[in-house]
Amino acid sequence: MSHSEPSSSIHYPVAELISERKSVRAYLNRPIEQVKINSLFEAVRWAPSSSNEQPWFYIYATPDQPELYKKISDLLNEGNRIWATQAPLLVVSLARKFFKKNEKPNSHALYDLGGANSFLALQAVHLGLQVRQMAGYNKAQAIEVLNIPDTFEPGVIIAIGYPGDPAALPESLMERELKPRERFPQDSFVSNKGF
Repeated sequence: MSHSEPSSSIHYPVAELISERKSVRAYLNRPIEQVKINSLFEAVRWAPSSSNEQPWFYIYATPDQPELYKKISDLLNEGNRIWATQAPLLVVSLARKFFKKNEKPNSHALYDLGGANSFLALQAVHLGLQVRQMAGYNKAQAIEVLNIPDTFEPGVIIAIGYPGDPAALPESLMERELKPRERFPQDSFVSNKGF
């Protein structure tokens, strides 16, 4: 095997939360308890950010809020909508474009949002949930239908739920769901000698 080929094995020890995290498409038809939803966003609250700005904002909906849930699910492209509408929690993540302290542009806001989303994803694993983050949606429509102020930049939409049976997915998605996760080896992206 070439050093640059992806592998599905873990080469060095990592925390179980990391090794158990998967971007699933199959979810159980089981609501997420409100205390667990709050716990996901509490994890976000403790994520690091540039100058401790915490430049994130989240809009979420469950099927118990059919109007908002539909607004969010309708934003997704067809390839995502086919499975994501089975998730019991949909979340729109946003980054505040300007620092609160001086209203100057925050060029790290999306980076910080990504870090916060990672905290959310790992907390989800801790709670027995899984997360799939999606860039495949209509951002312009999201801004319009969710009344997002122009001081915020949409990030990803996140589907969250208890992992379900991949056999419930359409065949093409089931095959993708069952494939092993692959990652490039460290020597393809880490160096202690520069480029």
